[in-house]
Amino acid sequence: MTLENKTVAFIGSGVMAEAMMQGLLSQNLIRPDCLIASDPHRERGAQLTERYGLVFTTDNREAAQAGDVIVLSVKPQVMEKALRDIRGQTRDGVLLLSIAAGVKIDAIKRGSGCDMVVRSMPNTPGQIGQGITVWTCTPNVSGDQRNVASAILGAMGETLYVEDEHYLDMATALNGTGPAYVFLVMEALIDAGVHLGFSRNDAERLVLQTMRGSVEYAIQSRLHPAQLRNQVTSPGGTSAAAIYQLEKGGLRTVISKAVFSAYQRSIELGKKDEDED
Repeated sequence: MTLENKTVAFIGSGVMAEAMMQGLLSQNLIRPDCLIASDPHRERGAQLTERYGLVFTTDNREAAQAGDVIVLSVKPQVMEKALRDIRGQTRDGVLLLSIAAGVKIDAIKRGSGCDMVVRSMPNTPGQIGQGITVWTCTPNVSGDQRNVASAILGAMGETLYVEDEHYLDMATALNGTGPAYVFLVMEALIDAGVHLGFSRNDAERLVLQTMRGSVEYAIQSRLHPAQLRNQVTSPGGTSAAAIYQLEKGGLRTVISKAVFSAYQRSIELGKKDEDED
């Protein structure tokens, strides 16, 4: 077992941290007593200990002292404080694993005083084990530590390792923010169904199952999306009429601009941290 005899401490115990904890436990990758959750809210700790039987503390330093792996699962805007809390409190050879968007590896190293750092970008579907996480690490992270990182991140779904950190800003814009694009399209389709005359419940059911089925079909078919689209687009048919309007409205261009805007914002957040340092 990759995490055997390892203690994993979470600094920050929000939704994504819980998704990782739940995945690790449900896959029997770690024992509950080897999970430590730190959070300033005691009521949150009561929820987590009741659900998972893990160890809870309100003191980041206490969690850091016990962890072989420290998962930095706080919001980016409070990362600086979290790093100050754990600085000088970690074990030799500790692995830091960050899931905070936009916080660069150098900032984590400077703030924590630790050199072995993994930076990752998970996404919301990780809460049900259907996410995908892009990650990278510093050169001195050992092979065993890479396996540990992959196991922890894999508890939320698939993983993709990249050699260069700049891909993390791209991942923030594509898979990290990606669910928001999908949810917006869902919302628009449901509203269109209501406009046509369906009840909202029926429109929602039709849209959600259509999207679920389409994605699963795409995965299983292994065909290019253009081939899949052509399969359902008959000359002069309803799909052709609809796609004409989507193309005329600049759907591809708008999506491309949206993703690039998210990418630029991720870079800006990283530079802001550097300027403050």
